Amino acid sequence: MTATAAFVVEAVPRPTLPVDGERGVFPVRRVYCVGRNYAAHAREMGHDPDREPPFFFQKNP
Repeated sequence: MTATAAFVVEAVPRPTLPVDGERGVFPVRRVYCVGRNYAAHAREMGHDPDREPPFFFQKNP
């Protein structure tokens, strides 16, 4: 039995991004998010808080 066959569900392939000027790719290990939920935070990041509607994401427990 191989290591892959031991999985109950097929493993998801790791996402990658192309590297400018290179043939290889870079593995994406983490995604960082920035909250613009307060008008002051949106302005700090150079956005107009009244222009774009808020986007909410909540991780399930």
